[in-house]
Amino acid sequence: MKVILIEDIKSVGSMGDILDVKDGYARNFLFPKNLARLALNSNLKIIDDIKKKKALNAAKEKKGAEALKERISTLSCTIPVEAGEGDKLFGSVTSHDISLAFESEGLSIDKRQINMEEPIKKLGVYKIAVKLHPEVTAEVKVWVVKK
Repeated sequence: MKVILIEDIKSVGSMGDILDVKDGYARNFLFPKNLARLALNSNLKIIDDIKKKKALNAAKEKKGAEALKERISTLSCTIPVEAGEGDKLFGSVTSHDISLAFESEGLSIDKRQINMEEPIKKLGVYKIAVKLHPEVTAEVKVWVVKK
């Protein structure tokens, strides 16, 4: 059975692909979950409309991420922590702590967007990457200072 995928399906194909799948797979999985439609000319037009809408939404999201990148790159956050001898921290500064520090400055950044190789364990200034969009990454200065 020839079908047109409406959504991206891992290990099967991406939206708009015309695939030849088994009848049972199409009837029992793809059609009930509204992941595919029969490969007809009328359905091809519907898929083209869906692709255009998704492209517009993706462009808007990227533009918003670019604007947020400009705003974030000018900011820096300070995180006061308790430290012992040799400027070693009692504990560590994680992406969650950085996220909370930016919330106090009026920016909501999810901790999963903050890319850290490992937690910060010493005082100092660090440049942390924040992934705002799959194609947009901003760098943020984080100051870890003694309380």
